[in-house]
Amino acid sequence: MYTMRDILGFLAVVAVATTAIVLLLSPSPCPCDVMPSHHGEPLALGNGTQADDPSIKNLGMAGSSSSSDDKLKKLLRRAAMDDKTIIMTFTNEAWAANGSLMDLFLESFRVGVRTEPLLKHLVIVAVDANAYERCQQAHPLCYALPADEGINYASEQAYMAKDYLNMMWRRNRFQARILALGYNFVFTDVDIIWLRNPLLRIPVGADIAMSSDRFPGDNPYDLEKAANGGFVYVKASPRTEAFYVDWYAAREAYPGNHEQFVFDQVKRDLSARHGVRVQFVDTAYLTGFCELSKDFRKVCTVHANCLVGLKDKLAKLAGVLNEWKQFMATNALTD
Repeated sequence: MYTMRDILGFLAVVAVATTAIVLLLSPSPCPCDVMPSHHGEPLALGNGTQADDPSIKNLGMAGSSSSSDDKLKKLLRRAAMDDKTIIMTFTNEAWAANGSLMDLFLESFRVGVRTEPLLKHLVIVAVDANAYERCQQAHPLCYALPADEGINYASEQAYMAKDYLNMMWRRNRFQARILALGYNFVFTDVDIIWLRNPLLRIPVGADIAMSSDRFPGDNPYDLEKAANGGFVYVKASPRTEAFYVDWYAAREAYPGNHEQFVFDQVKRDLSARHGVRVQFVDTAYLTGFCELSKDFRKVCTVHANCLVGLKDKLAKLAGVLNEWKQFMATNALTD
């Protein structure tokens, strides 16, 4: 026969055991949906994605605010093609003025062969306030690049001057940010006119494709060719992101030089290190004044390279565009 003391003792033991079981089964308060990195790889998040590599994020948008980055992400979503490719160019006050290079650049899309639909994928990056205001008057997809403190990019930049070099490397950092956000891009200088879609001349398997001032031989993978950063296609991947990080870091070894020069010094090493296939596009398709082709049945873009000064670039490109209009009028070209 159990006494009341026995029953109460039994109930106390059950209560203690139940509390222990509840404590063991309760979830830990630690944020276990974020796992530590392994061997330096990006942090794995609970939703199966990867955290942004801080080195790439900082590289692309140094000095930017979170609101500016949010605007960029929204703009990229609007501009992207189905495969997440965008087209972008940079402009400043001098290049964006009425009747200047930006107007000629946009006009070329409208008179090229099936290039006008590409305008809805074009993001114009303005490096100063006046360029941004002018861009908004001419095009629906404009982005105001956060300014580097103490640097004015508004005026025409003298080749290889300090501000010119700063602008070229700032452009490189911005391209890296686009890759980090998961977008492929076609970068085009604003002193390039588009007569056909140059993406049709870039193989699907290319990681990086660039224009070249001159195209000796017929091998697009010949790294002896000198790069021209005025036209660049890059496919977003961890490999190309890492390529860009190391490319930017390599500027320290070549002080006083622009990104194009540094690219030519490190392209062999970085392409091998990161497994990135670099190719160059024939000047028969991406032509320019260094090695000009006027075979309008092939030419996709014309770059005002090997010309000095805004005035000369504008005059020569306008002349080519007028020749193109005459060619189209007499040949009724449709493909």
